Parts: sequence; C-alpha cells; structure tokens
Amino acid sequence: MRLSQSFIKTLRSAPKDETARGAQYLSRAGYIYKELAGVYDYLPLGLRVLDNIKTIVREELNRIGAEECLMSTLQNPEPWIKTDRWDIEKMDIWFRTQLAAGGELGLGPTHEEPFTEMLRNYVSSYKDLPFAVYQIQTKFRNELRAKSGIMRGREFLMKDMYSFCATTEDHDKFYHEAEKAYMRIYDRLGIGNDTYETFASGGVFSKYSHEFQTICEVGEDNIYYNKDKSVVLNEEVLIDEVMNDLGVKRDELEMTKAAEVGNIFTLGTKFSAPLGLEFTDQAGERKPVLMGCYGIGISRVMGVIAEKMCDDKGLVWPENIAPYKYYLIGIGDEGMKKAEELYRGREEEVLFDDRDLRPGEKFTDAELMGIPYRVVVSDKTLADGKAEVTDRKTGETKLIALTEIF
Repeated sequence: MRLSQSFIKTLRSAPKDETARGAQYLSRAGYIYKELAGVYDYLPLGLRVLDNIKTIVREELNRIGAEECLMSTLQNPEPWIKTDRWDIEKMDIWFRTQLAAGGELGLGPTHEEPFTEMLRNYVSSYKDLPFAVYQIQTKFRNELRAKSGIMRGREFLMKDMYSFCATTEDHDKFYHEAEKAYMRIYDRLGIGNDTYETFASGGVFSKYSHEFQTICEVGEDNIYYNKDKSVVLNEEVLIDEVMNDLGVKRDELEMTKAAEVGNIFTLGTKFSAPLGLEFTDQAGERKPVLMGCYGIGISRVMGVIAEKMCDDKGLVWPENIAPYKYYLIGIGDEGMKKAEELYRGREEEVLFDDRDLRPGEKFTDAELMGIPYRVVVSDKTLADGKAEVTDRKTGETKLIALTEIF
C-alpha cells in the first residue's frame, strides 16, 4: 500500500476518553476509529491485523478437524425461550430489534442456541457424531461498561466453536485437542509465554471450566499462579476446596492482572436437552448430544497484543500478525527512485511511505505503526548498493544489500 494513496493519517493524540495505552496507539496509528464507547471501526491497517489473527485461528482449528460455518446474527427468540435465556432479567446483555411486520429479534451475543437448533436437522444417529463446528462472526453485547478500547466492546469479533459428541470419552478427547490448539494459537500470535490455561468456575456438567489468561496490566481479572506446579487459578475459584484439588497452598501462589483471551466449557446436555438435539445410540436408545463450547475474542486478542507489545514510541507487532512486514522509505531523488523499483510487485508485504514529508516524520510514523522492519533507501546507502534496515522490536539497524532485503 502507498501511504500517499491512503486516507489514513496518523494522529498526534488519541481520543480523550481512551485510557489504555494500546488503544491509544491503535487510534493514533490509524488502525481503529472510535464511533462511541465499545464500538469501533477497523481501518485498512486494523483489518489486515484482524485477518492475520483469523488466519492463524482457522489454521489451528481446521488442523483438529473443526469445520467453519457462518450463522445469522439475527436471533429467533424461540430456541432462546426454550433454554430460558431470552428473558432480559436472566440475560441482561441483549440488543433487541423490532420487525416492521411485528415481532422481535435479537442480535447474537453467542450462538449455542442457534447451532443446536440448526443441527437437529443433521444429527439422528451415533454414526453422525462426533464433530465440531465454528464461526468467526460479529457479536453484540449490551455491556454496562465498555472499557480498555477493543478489549471489551459492545460490538466485537469472536470465534465461537461447539463440539457435539455421543460419549464422554469423545468429548474429553476433543476438549484436550482444543486445549492444545489454543496454546498453539497464542504461541503463533506472540503471547504464548504470557498466556496460561487457568482453572475457572464450571457449571452443572463440570467442576471447572478453563480460561486462557494473558498477563496484562489493564486486564480485568486477577489470576493466581504457581509456575513450578503449572497451576493457575482465577480469583473466583481461590478457595480451599479448589486449592486442595490442585495440590497447592495459598502462600505458594502469586497474583497478577490478566486479560481473558479464550475459554472452553463442557456444556453436557444443557442446550441439547431442552432443544431436542438427540441421537440414537448403538442400543437403539434416544439420548441428548453432549456439547462443549470454545471461544476466542478475535478483536480482544488484537487489543491485548497491542497493549502488551508497545513501547514509548508506539506499537511493536509480531511478524505473524503485522499488517505489513516492511515500512519502505526513500530519501533523495535516487533513493526514492530505487524505493519505487523495490516496491513494485511487493504490495502485499510492503507499506511504502511515498508521501511528501520530511524523513523524520516518516520515521516517527513507522515506529508508531509498529511495522516489524523499516527499510530506508537513500542516495548515501545506494553508493554501496545497500539499504538501512531497522528492526522495530530490537531497534537494531543494519546495512543490507538491496538484493537481500525482500
């Protein structure tokens, strides 16, 4: 992309009500635009980051055999009434809308009900099981308080996956495969070393659920961990019974702030029973399908990465998800001519700053945007057939032959 042809401009200051540093940088660098509290637009650079995160998530979920779908955002009240989750008093995050022809629909905050309802038409026998389906879709939740930029929004992008099994053994097998897939995702996103699978409260069908918590100063959760024993607990389950189960004592645990970047739950028959998702087992008996759910907030993960991977100059994107790998600058007549030549055919990996600005302004924007490598071609470096390449993460600068840069 040529910056001279883009409408994006960097800003000297972020919105006044944006307090999280990562969100400030995302706004200033032209990745997001804040419409109102908890509602953001993703500009070309931000959309490329989201797409790169989605690609990594898709690859790892497809690897464990999950299939991607895309469900409707508009929600039919009927299945939600059957599970007792349509009532605002019991589920207070609904956004609702009235149909012109009469009746009411909701904007999907999650998708257990519609997936379960839809799959009644495709599951009848144990031979149809097990399988898992997922989607990456915009969700809507009427949060009382949206905060920390895109880390908690009222409209956000989420990957939600659901598993459907005939036996507990099949469910447990997929559950553990999903655990491993999640950690591979976070490793590839560059936050694996600071992300922990965390014991959290369960439900009717399991004593515990599992959250994936990333250490983060502006995170909403307190987690307690013991690295030696590989045990991490959410504060909500920090009680003697749980600690005894896990073989740790309170004084062995260290507390830190963290942001939840994923979760997995055993649902059992919580949704399949009231919605009638059943199968015939090998003995000819009708039984409700066993379910699990697995969520990752795609836009939240982007916000957490921005919060963690930044410095006093701006963002510092990991290569895997950066919108572009290189930020190209030409200085001087010959330097600009050579930069134009280098850019041709590399539009997908190079952000070319061909604007009529002073070099110092371009350097500042390169650091703010957090592109992994800044490549500067000048009349001076051309004399040796080289370009100046600066690593955004380390700050190290090297002179590299033009033939070896890209």
